[in-house]
Amino acid sequence: MRIAFMGSPDFAVPALRGLHAAGHEIAAVYCQPPRPAGRGQKEMPCPVHRAALALGLPVRTPARLRRDVAEHEVFAALDLDAAVVAAYGLILPRPMLEAPRRGCLNIHASLLPRWRGAAPIQAAILAGDAESGVTIMQMEEGLDTGPMLLKGSVPIGPRTTTPDLHDALAAMGARLVLQALEQNPPAEPQPEAGATYAPKLSKADAPIDWTLPALVLDRRVRALNPWPGTSFTCQAEAIRVLAAEPAEGAGLPGTMLDDAGVVACGEGALRLLRLQRPGRGSLAVEDFLRGYPLPAGTVLG
Repeated sequence: MRIAFMGSPDFAVPALRGLHAAGHEIAAVYCQPPRPAGRGQKEMPCPVHRAALALGLPVRTPARLRRDVAEHEVFAALDLDAAVVAAYGLILPRPMLEAPRRGCLNIHASLLPRWRGAAPIQAAILAGDAESGVTIMQMEEGLDTGPMLLKGSVPIGPRTTTPDLHDALAAMGARLVLQALEQNPPAEPQPEAGATYAPKLSKADAPIDWTLPALVLDRRVRALNPWPGTSFTCQAEAIRVLAAEPAEGAGLPGTMLDDAGVVACGEGALRLLRLQRPGRGSLAVEDFLRGYPLPAGTVLG
């Protein structure tokens, strides 16, 4: 089939490579424009952009689409059978949604209608869901509200992290979208019952609230790393918590219960496993505490 691929982050790369390897004709790859990154603030292309160039595919990086009539015309002129969309980052206007003969297929990282929106992988872990998955959806103008074509699910275990789930769902999405293009399954409308929304995350989500139960904080650490991360303050430094687990103990929330990294929470306690100071490398807690002691009785912010 003649398709366009529209995606930006690492999550979308396996689907792009899978479509290319399967022999589909990829007329254009759309992704977010290069942005400044790193200490030198040099403009860097996104992961999909880099993958497309490595495959020798043409890339387009419009900054906006909604009112860009010229871009709508370019897209229509591609004469597409379908477009495949995976975490692109821009809303597609109606003229682009309707241009491909089979419309636009979205790879969404949740079991719709649960967790529509920008951060479905993190939302599933934060909520303590027992499973997540991928839905291949026919796109419409609503936010992740289009009819469903295929679904696949994976369990979320007690130690599953966002990177674990991200990689599993990215691989699953690549397989399912190929299946959807080949089989053209009937579309099933989404039920409104059970619909939830996963809002975009921000740096404001990073600080740890020690009054929350340890089980909730454990999920936050697993869900919010690597970004926006989870952190507490001590001696005016924001210390990142990269790994932790629930532990036995009780006390004033935020108080170190021993010299080995166990912190009292609103319910139970959290054992810190891996920490990082600003501008430093990450360390296992025992190595971190040798150079930055947090003795029993220390109150964390």
